[in-house]
Amino acid sequence: MSAGSAAHRRAEARSLPAAAVIDADGVVLGWTRAAERLLGYRPADIVGHSAAILLTPGDHDERLSLWAREYGHRDSWSGLAEVRHRSGDRLVLHLQGHRLPAADGRSAWVLSANPASMKAALEPLVEPLVQRSPVAIWIWDRDLRCVWRNAKARHFHEVLSLCGDGEAPPEEPLLHRDSQVAKLVRQALEDGAPVIDNEVRLAAVDGSTRTLSISVFRLDDVDGLPIGVCSLAIDVTQSMARERVSLLVEASTSIGTSLDVWQTAQELAQFGVPDLADYVVVDLVESVLPESMLPDDDDPDRPSAETYSSVFRRAGMASSRPSGPPSPWARGEVVFLPPDSPYTDVLATGCSFFEPVVDTSPGTWMDHDPKRARVTREEGMHSRMVVPLRARGETLGVTAFIRSANPTPFTWDDLIIAEEFVARAALSLDSARRYTRERTAALALQHSLLPRRLSGGDVMEVAHRYLPSGTHSGVGGDWYDAIPLDDGRIAVVVGDVTGHGINAAALMGRVRTAVRTLAYLGMPPCELLARLDVLVAQLHEQDDEGDDSTLLSRSSTCMYAVYDPATRRLSMATAGHPPPVVVHPDGEAAFPELFVGPPVGLALGSYASVELELPAGTVVALYTDGLIERRDDDLDAGMERLREALASRVGLPLEILCTSVINAMVGGRAAEDDVALLVIRTR
Repeated sequence: MSAGSAAHRRAEARSLPAAAVIDADGVVLGWTRAAERLLGYRPADIVGHSAAILLTPGDHDERLSLWAREYGHRDSWSGLAEVRHRSGDRLVLHLQGHRLPAADGRSAWVLSANPASMKAALEPLVEPLVQRSPVAIWIWDRDLRCVWRNAKARHFHEVLSLCGDGEAPPEEPLLHRDSQVAKLVRQALEDGAPVIDNEVRLAAVDGSTRTLSISVFRLDDVDGLPIGVCSLAIDVTQSMARERVSLLVEASTSIGTSLDVWQTAQELAQFGVPDLADYVVVDLVESVLPESMLPDDDDPDRPSAETYSSVFRRAGMASSRPSGPPSPWARGEVVFLPPDSPYTDVLATGCSFFEPVVDTSPGTWMDHDPKRARVTREEGMHSRMVVPLRARGETLGVTAFIRSANPTPFTWDDLIIAEEFVARAALSLDSARRYTRERTAALALQHSLLPRRLSGGDVMEVAHRYLPSGTHSGVGGDWYDAIPLDDGRIAVVVGDVTGHGINAAALMGRVRTAVRTLAYLGMPPCELLARLDVLVAQLHEQDDEGDDSTLLSRSSTCMYAVYDPATRRLSMATAGHPPPVVVHPDGEAAFPELFVGPPVGLALGSYASVELELPAGTVVALYTDGLIERRDDDLDAGMERLREALASRVGLPLEILCTSVINAMVGGRAAEDDVALLVIRTR
């Protein structure tokens, strides 16, 4: 590559986060200009040396050993670390690591780093989740100064006169008026043992006494060294408050266990029975549901337009009665509502309806809802609450709580509790709805961007399979292609764009188009990947608009190979991608030894091509890591399972071989990640 091209690539790298490549022994293999600017070390000072030079004073070997035990087996990880600048200053960095697999069983890691104070690192992760939490939360640094707190903690500061952001607390105690809390926090910082539900009585500014349940636990960096303490406090002064917190904690674990709208609605209904109500139903507006089925126009039970104004779908129902809920509508059925129904009013206003004593006398709204009126009278339903399911400014439906066997009417405290856990359930429902819509859109986009038919002409047979993930991580960026070249050669490629969802699918289409464009230039695989590395980095820089994203979110793996039928030679190179499986006609299967370059898009590219001679009838399988990864297996075990699956099926027709291998590798399990498989057989 020319000096001008190298200078251009160095200029492109200046906008990227600091990055390094480190092998399994902790030796630095690669060092970017951004890393030099961040930590002061030039590549000549550190490449080929142990990364221990970056560690702060202490037992370096022991810390590297701890890191290897904690993170060495993972494919990706992130966390905080304290490192040493060349000047001797200490820096807190946010690190992200991504493993580069190799055929010889050894691995290396791409590490990206961004400067991060503890507050800057923690805020984007925890603030959206806990800012409105009923639990007061503080984050303290090692000097016991408050660096972050949520809204409830600020309220406690006003009521109990606690210390605030950035204020160094008195020598004793940490929290004004009570040295016991300071001792708990100091103890957690020193020995790392968490303290759970320790009750503390504090005098409030109004002269009253409050009882708090205090829990503290230490925050450690990636080396296992303490960087601060998190403390949580709940006001349990009144027994009702304690019961409410307990109920909310249980709701957080019982409702929203999946990203399925129907299941979440049913979990909400079941959670309210029998502790709060004898009968709970969840009715959703039809736009929330993934598949709505309106009644036929000739449905004899369909009311006229003059008698109803709203339409729900019964999504969840539960009852304390062994015989089940007494309802004229089953789950999945359409529920019509008259205009003067409180259910309609709740949907329109977003405010709860509270009826501690149900009025069943003539002249009420139930005259226009005879089915509901009949069940109300027959079952002795005497107290009712209807709570809106609202999330992100939109009403998704309503939840009705009914008492019949329990003679006690609902109280305002009951309504407050119901509103709190229904609000949490609404967020889960909205997340499930958004996930379903985004997944459907991403699948459609991905399907439109992937090739429908691939052909090897007279040179080779080609077959392929794609299997979307069965988990909730979203559609990935896996892709594949076979590209006939002008000189009779054929290029085959498989890649995996980091991330999930519509953005990953869109980027996948751009990367696939770039590979096709570069392939037509006829360059060898190693040079194509080097050009692609720069091109993808430029795409990210244009899209980010100065955004401080990590290298891990920018990278894409790729395996590119070109087969020449005149010489029967296959030339291939990999950018952070698992090696292909080559199966000879006699059934002998192996992974070729390849130089594993870094993923494209990092502007770190250094790639090398390897050539193999392929006899007629040789099968080569290219794939993405979703085919070989399992939670309970390491990568090497997955690669060996794939090798054996291909070796035992090499004689099958190629289409049948693809299906059989997918079934053998995934079986009846839901795929944990997207799976792409591209198989060729030379003629």
